[in-house]
Amino acid sequence: MQKLLLIPKQIVTVNKKNEILFNECVEVTDGIITKIGKYSDDDISNFNGEVSKKTNLTLIPGFVQTHIHLCQTLFRGLADDLELLDWLQLKIFPFENAHNKESLRASVRLGINELLLGGTTTILDMGTLRYQEVIFDELIKSGMRCFAGKCMMDINDLFPAFKSNTKDELKDTFELAKSFHNINNGKVKYGFAPRFALSCSEELLIETSKMMSDFRGSLYHTHSSENNKEIEEVRKKYKKDNIDFFNSLGLLSDKTILAHGIHVNENEFSILKKQKVNISHCPSSNLKLGSGIANISRYLKEGISVSLGADGAPCNNELNIFTEMRLAALIQKPIHGATVMDAKTVFRMATIIGAKALGLGKEIGSIEVGKKADLVLMDLETPFMSLINDKNNIYSKIVYTAGRNNIDSVMVEGEWLVKDKKSLLFDQQKLRFDGKTELKKLLSRI
Repeated sequence: MQKLLLIPKQIVTVNKKNEILFNECVEVTDGIITKIGKYSDDDISNFNGEVSKKTNLTLIPGFVQTHIHLCQTLFRGLADDLELLDWLQLKIFPFENAHNKESLRASVRLGINELLLGGTTTILDMGTLRYQEVIFDELIKSGMRCFAGKCMMDINDLFPAFKSNTKDELKDTFELAKSFHNINNGKVKYGFAPRFALSCSEELLIETSKMMSDFRGSLYHTHSSENNKEIEEVRKKYKKDNIDFFNSLGLLSDKTILAHGIHVNENEFSILKKQKVNISHCPSSNLKLGSGIANISRYLKEGISVSLGADGAPCNNELNIFTEMRLAALIQKPIHGATVMDAKTVFRMATIIGAKALGLGKEIGSIEVGKKADLVLMDLETPFMSLINDKNNIYSKIVYTAGRNNIDSVMVEGEWLVKDKKSLLFDQQKLRFDGKTELKKLLSRI
């Protein structure tokens, strides 16, 4: 039995009451939070396990990002200043097509390292066409919590070399799900990932949705309604808008996560609400690709679930949940008014709402007895922070001011993965060297 006692300055619980607790401790037993409360000096000195006394730090739930492309981290800075379809055709599809196992491994490691150092403990990752087992291998080694899945494509008019056939896509995906769904003590789960409407046949989309019934707790993860030209092409091909088309195929449910959802008509808002679909909002990506600003205020008013994701490094150019929180709040205010998207709402989107979108709301996303100890310690007492420290100010500090530099330590299920600002998984110099080496080789293969 492994026991740990965390003694922070304050605890941002994100429970139903949004309680912020001062001068209380969190006890963890075998990766599960077993007690939250006051501990006397005698209790602490006699505690039978590790004691982590961090009375200058704030304890929060680990961040949850619901749309990531680990396979693209290697391409950071190589696909700037392009709209979506050009970005895919001229850069991303050729780059992903040139991946081998070694370059993919380097890309995934870079991404995992960045996410963990930034306090993200759970992700929904969309993989790539080939070598998906490499992504799973690295996620398992990292100890991170994740949903991941092979990116499925049986059509690609933009870059025909980068696709497979329908039969092989379905077969390979089924075998991967059999091998990797719900492994590593349940920390790794499968997210079925047809890329988007323009790269998937109707058969692929429908049969993938049917396949989910064999894998309880899995998700359906795709892109939708991101770019006006994308919408036009979907409309030409199927005589329907993107979400309406997905709905006509029976793909939408509370197990569906749609990345972006920027260009959505009235009928589609109704569909999303009725089918309880989850939207993954990626504000940095949406701005950088010039795709637009999703009507998040409307989503929230309609009761549609919205969580956050950084997307991929080439359209961001970072995997930083603090950037996504800040932008998610700020870009809505000139449109809908300064009172929308308050800091508490946005912080919940990055924690418990993301957890619920993944079907993990009973396991992670808040600090409560019985939940898994996916926890982050932050320093909110630097000179750059507000000098006031009360319950009304903490969310503001986290969402509007804090960044990755404020992350001190990160654990997943009671296991430290980052400690005292240092990764316990990766040598930072070697990670960068390997990345540069593999990127040079990849570019030579294009």
